[in-house]
Amino acid sequence: MNGSRLERMLARLTAQKAWLDLAAATVRGLPGPVLEVGLGKGRTFDHLRHRLPGRRILCLDMDLHAPAAARPDTDDLVLGDFRDTLPALRERLGADLAALVHADFGSEDRAHDAAQADWLGGLLRPLVRPGGLIVADRPLRLEGCTPLSPPADLAWPYFGWRAS
Repeated sequence: MNGSRLERMLARLTAQKAWLDLAAATVRGLPGPVLEVGLGKGRTFDHLRHRLPGRRILCLDMDLHAPAAARPDTDDLVLGDFRDTLPALRERLGADLAALVHADFGSEDRAHDAAQADWLGGLLRPLVRPGGLIVADRPLRLEGCTPLSPPADLAWPYFGWRAS
């Protein structure tokens, strides 16, 4: 997308909100926690806790950058490299697999993001129950998932899949 940095940011946030709203409405009756992979500043975590009140949301990131008002409880925060924390989380979840995974890990370094996307999908897929959704800011390779059509006319690429 061309345009100013502000216009690109607005397009990205509009797409992200549309996907999260669709995902929250879709999984409302599906059991299981939500996983926020890439807590960042806590904006999407905060949005999801408003859209899915009472739902447990586990947040993962390398470091904690979110302000206090946009952080999960300590028991629901997992810090460290995704290659370590996601497999450990699979063990922790047991049979209580996620209804929704939101992976927001993109940066301005496209080469880094593409390399991370190559292995991240394989770690996310085992965490999602059948019928659950994965929504991400980057395309992922996800075995056993069906791509979803984006909501509305969005000017920014964002991606969704349903696990089978």
